[in-house]
Amino acid sequence: MTERRNGITYAEAGVDIDAGNALVERIKPAAKRTQRPGTMAGLGGFGALFDLKAAGYDDPVLVAATDGVGTKLRIAIDTGHVSTIGIDLVAMCVNDLVCQGAEPLFFLDYFATGKLETEQAATIIEGIAEGCAQSGAALIGGETAEMPGMYGAGDFDLAGFAVGAMERGSDLPAGVSEGDVLLGLGSDGVHSNGYSLVRKLVELSGLGWDATCPWDGGQTLGAALLAPTRLYVRQALAAMRAGGVHGLAHITGGGLTENLPRVLPEGMGAQIDLGAWKLPGVFRWLAEQGGMEQSELLKTFNCGIGMICVVAPDRAEDIAALLEREGERVHVLGTVTPGAGVTYGGRLA
Repeated sequence: MTERRNGITYAEAGVDIDAGNALVERIKPAAKRTQRPGTMAGLGGFGALFDLKAAGYDDPVLVAATDGVGTKLRIAIDTGHVSTIGIDLVAMCVNDLVCQGAEPLFFLDYFATGKLETEQAATIIEGIAEGCAQSGAALIGGETAEMPGMYGAGDFDLAGFAVGAMERGSDLPAGVSEGDVLLGLGSDGVHSNGYSLVRKLVELSGLGWDATCPWDGGQTLGAALLAPTRLYVRQALAAMRAGGVHGLAHITGGGLTENLPRVLPEGMGAQIDLGAWKLPGVFRWLAEQGGMEQSELLKTFNCGIGMICVVAPDRAEDIAALLEREGERVHVLGTVTPGAGVTYGGRLA
């Protein structure tokens, strides 16, 4: 009998199945705390099950969203601060879902890396679980891909997938009309868009990630730029249930200029008063580093407004008060007008 000379294992090729199994066991408690009505099984199966009837729906329409966090990952990797990047991942998906009128139900993640570092991966996924818990979505599955040769040392990538539901006929936008009031909800910084430009501007400034933050001396520049994307789900759902919300616009890539028109009907535009809120320090600093014009700033970053609620005029005061009780910083930005696109009055200050 000829002796086999090739005894190579999968682990020697760079894929550690045992590490993957250890990760699943490590994150099971984090996933378990996100369980909600409708959850049918934990992690580890070939697929994830969810019961819409148990979640309280009679005639549901499903809504799905997928996203990532872009090159904000580069800052997380370079600084080693990865505990909140998972919140960003969830927020980018579920904030979009709620704009369609849907309640997020469950979430799946995709984590890919060249070499699986269990502690790092667990920290990231625990952040994802925190985002799910804050938005009422169950973390019911995902994929961890160890792909040697595809990613450099320490590098990883993330993608998220959220599914939500609404009762038939309750989708948004609906009923947006001339005179509707625009309520802007404050952002928690840059969120997760525009980071290729952010990194370029930081490079031009000559500062490192560990430098003192120029607009907040109590933290480093890297930590300030890693502030997680704000989750607006519970607040927006409460406003929708109160009645009078005609549309929601998540302010992501494209800023106010490109995102608000997505919820306006043909023939309708918006007038926004730029003096209605104060431009946060991070955006003022970024604009200074790049000599950015106001128009460029408004179509690149959220500029301090992470979500816009389009509401009926007779409900605006009550909805603003409700959102403030829910913890939001609410600014009356302007109104829906005849025309097209967004028209700005005044200047960012």
